[in-house]
Amino acid sequence: MFDLSTLSTFVAVVLGLFLIPGPAVLLVLSRTVQGGRKTGILTGLGVATGDFVHTLFASVGLSALLMTSALAFNVVKIVGAVYLVYLGVRALMEKPSDPSLPKTASVTPAKAFFQAIPAEVLNPKTALFFLAFMPQFVHPEHGSTFVQFATLGLIFVGLSSIYTTLIVLSIRPLGRMVKRLSWIARWQGKIIGTIFISLGLKVATQHR
Repeated sequence: MFDLSTLSTFVAVVLGLFLIPGPAVLLVLSRTVQGGRKTGILTGLGVATGDFVHTLFASVGLSALLMTSALAFNVVKIVGAVYLVYLGVRALMEKPSDPSLPKTASVTPAKAFFQAIPAEVLNPKTALFFLAFMPQFVHPEHGSTFVQFATLGLIFVGLSSIYTTLIVLSIRPLGRMVKRLSWIARWQGKIIGTIFISLGLKVATQHR
C-alpha cells in the first residue's frame, strides 16, 4: 500500500516534529512533575487519543471528498502544501517562546487523561495540521484512501504514545535538559519552519 520512501518520509517528519518541545510535551512534563509517572503517561495517552480523534475525522472526511471529486481532493492537497509553507514561514519569523512549563492544577491520573483529550481535540492548529499533512502521503492509486489515512494516523498515534511514555520514564535526565530549553526555544521556530517549508515545497514540486 505504501512504498518504503513514502512511509519512511512520513515517519521521519513525524519524529522530527516530536523532538521539538511543544504544548503537548510541556503538558506531559508538567503533569509528570506534579503527579508522578502514572499521571504523566496517562496525560500522554490522552493527547494520543485526541490525535486519534483527528485521525478519524481526517480519514472519513477526506476519503469521502476523494470519492466525490478527485479534483477537489487534489485542491485540498495543493492548499495543504501552501498551508505548510505558510506555517514554516511564520515559524521562522516567530520570536522565541517562553520555555517554562505550563502551570496546571494537580489532578488524578484518570482526570489528567480525560483532560488531555479535549485539549488536543479542540486545538485548531492540530486539526489543520492533520488536514494539510496527511493528504500529502495518500495516493489513491495505491488502494483504499480510508485505509491509508487510518494507517498513517495510527502510526502517528503510536509514535506519539511511545514518545511521551519515554519522556515520562526518563524524566530525571530530561529535567536537566529543561534548564537548556531557553537555548532550544531560540532554534525551535527555525527547525519547525524548515521542516514545514521543505515538505510543502516537495509536495508542490510533485504536482508540477
